[in-house]
Amino acid sequence: MENVGTKLLVLIVLAAGLAGGYWYFQVASTPKAEAPIVAEPEVLKKKPEPTGPIHPIAPPELLESSERTLVPLPALDDSDGYFLLALVDIFGPDIRQALVSDALIDKFVTTVDNLPRSHVAEKIRPVGRLPDRFLVDAEGEDGKYLLRGDNFSRYDSLVYLLETADPELIAATYRRFYPLLQESYRRLGYPKAYFNDRVVEVIDHLLSTPLPTQPIHLVRPHVLYEFADPELEALSSGQKLLIRMGSEHTATIKQVLTRLRGLIA
Repeated sequence: MENVGTKLLVLIVLAAGLAGGYWYFQVASTPKAEAPIVAEPEVLKKKPEPTGPIHPIAPPELLESSERTLVPLPALDDSDGYFLLALVDIFGPDIRQALVSDALIDKFVTTVDNLPRSHVAEKIRPVGRLPDRFLVDAEGEDGKYLLRGDNFSRYDSLVYLLETADPELIAATYRRFYPLLQESYRRLGYPKAYFNDRVVEVIDHLLSTPLPTQPIHLVRPHVLYEFADPELEALSSGQKLLIRMGSEHTATIKQVLTRLRGLIA
């Protein structure tokens, strides 16, 4: 079975898992050790410290009237219920069944931050697992497998939620909760960085995902399936997710991310 890890990012960034993320081709009967929630930043070279956000995010308008009052945000550690209600307003009540019940914002922020990296531990993902099995076809005796095209339909409901959601409402909700997202990002280990800058960087990274030629070949050196093409296998976890969703779904998600980027950058 394949793990889910970013429906929320694809749904907010991955819309930002808000990728759900289906990070590795994993066999359900063989659990894998998980990394702690807080991940060390990957530093390739020393960069000058920013003096301010590259992409400042505008705060939501404070609408005070007899019809609507903007309720103050709760504390970050008490925000799960409030944040979940906002997501239900965007994606409908079915989103409740897909999400974890605790530390939603922390897990969302950590997942977004890790999408350009090679792996995201299951412990930090804001959503559960896909219900359907991951399907492959064996190809002779050379140890290779073929990714079956009917796997792509497993993502239909996710992509439909993304495609039909109101991007203006997604961006407004993102701005509304941005103070908590920024607090969580600083708590993750980036006291002088800005979460919206990271979101834009991650979106650009996902938009650069190549579209491989069909069919997609796999190998299974150990428990997990891997791409037989070393260039595909070297891609980030977020880019691998898009490839596993199929070219049509990838094109749709890239359109959503492009619209979202224009609203928050």
